[in-house]
Amino acid sequence: MSVIIIGAGQAGLQTILSLRQSGYTQAITLIGDEAYLPYQRPPLSKAYLSGKMERDRLFLKPDSFFSENDITLKLDTRVTSLDASAKTVTLESDETMTYDDLVIATGSRPRRLDLPGRDLGNIFDLRGMADIDAMQPHFVAGKKLVVIGGGYIGLEAAAVAADMGLHVHVLEAAPRLLARVAEPEISEFYDRIHKARDVTIITQSNIKGFVGENSENSERRVSGVQMADGSVIDADIVITGIGILPNIELAEAAGLTLDNGIVVNDLGQTSDAHIYAAGDCTQHPNNVLGRSLRLESVPNAIEQGKAVASSICGASKPYHQVPWFWSDQYDVKLQIAGVPTQIDHKVLRGDDTGNSFAWFYFTGDKLTGVTAVNRPAEFMAGRMLIEKSAKGEATIDRDALADEDIKPKAWMQ
Repeated sequence: MSVIIIGAGQAGLQTILSLRQSGYTQAITLIGDEAYLPYQRPPLSKAYLSGKMERDRLFLKPDSFFSENDITLKLDTRVTSLDASAKTVTLESDETMTYDDLVIATGSRPRRLDLPGRDLGNIFDLRGMADIDAMQPHFVAGKKLVVIGGGYIGLEAAAVAADMGLHVHVLEAAPRLLARVAEPEISEFYDRIHKARDVTIITQSNIKGFVGENSENSERRVSGVQMADGSVIDADIVITGIGILPNIELAEAAGLTLDNGIVVNDLGQTSDAHIYAAGDCTQHPNNVLGRSLRLESVPNAIEQGKAVASSICGASKPYHQVPWFWSDQYDVKLQIAGVPTQIDHKVLRGDDTGNSFAWFYFTGDKLTGVTAVNRPAEFMAGRMLIEKSAKGEATIDRDALADEDIKPKAWMQ
């Protein structure tokens, strides 16, 4: 018996942890296309980029963990093909490996912005450790940074740069920041706090391409972002963050069922009984929300990894939880629970003209989302209430949510 895990990220590591904790003693091989042991991604665009976190602190487990737990590591290695009928994977070295159960935890990759000049130097994606290592030396006070894409990762990088004294522009094609992932009031909040740090935000931006010039070593580097109206925004550095794509190519070639990701059940099992998938690359069911979805979050990767391991070990524990996310920008911690598809009512707790408040979102009479800014107690209680509300186990008093004299823990009584 053996398990092969493709993808050395959070989901892949959690699968290993849960397998060994559940008593799985057979061979486990972890294959990763990066040269590093599994590491945390959230700090990359925050503490690691700013230099406040050293590289060693990023790694989720030391090298000794893998040797002590008899894990075969194949890092800096790509899987070139997957044969589901033969239960084999082939590596770029032409080595073929056989598995009893396979876990695809290949994550996602940045959506490439293909415009003229895209291959100029100092234009970076923001996804892996190597990306940060490449751009970090250029984060110097007084330099000009242009961030293309007003999503959370781009805004986190913009916040780090502004704190370090760079001149920052954020260009967003939509009419507002975070348009795909947050309500207008949250967009307005982030617009305000970034502008207060002298970040220039341009929404409904239309980019034509990039312009460059020769550097001291004759390398062509970006010098500006050319807009559709002919104007050029000066740039020493450009970060593109216009979304991500799930890495589904191996699954597709193997004939697995796909739908905006690798379709899995609540145990992470794909359309092939011996192939599982976990993390960003999966489309999975959630009975709390009553629908399937693809999530890009650490909690999702961890919980799916646990579910996959439980199934492999024959002690199935399905994954159904309220999704949650977070973002750190400046002195603001944003925490989000739930993914409402329709919002019929909103309740505000606190003052959203400041930096401490929470919004609660209702679909009909059910609480389906909470967005908390520097309000951890409201976030935790709201997250539990979403689940209780979905199950019909709680009737939500909207006035109590808004009343600051009523503590969040009282909502659960």
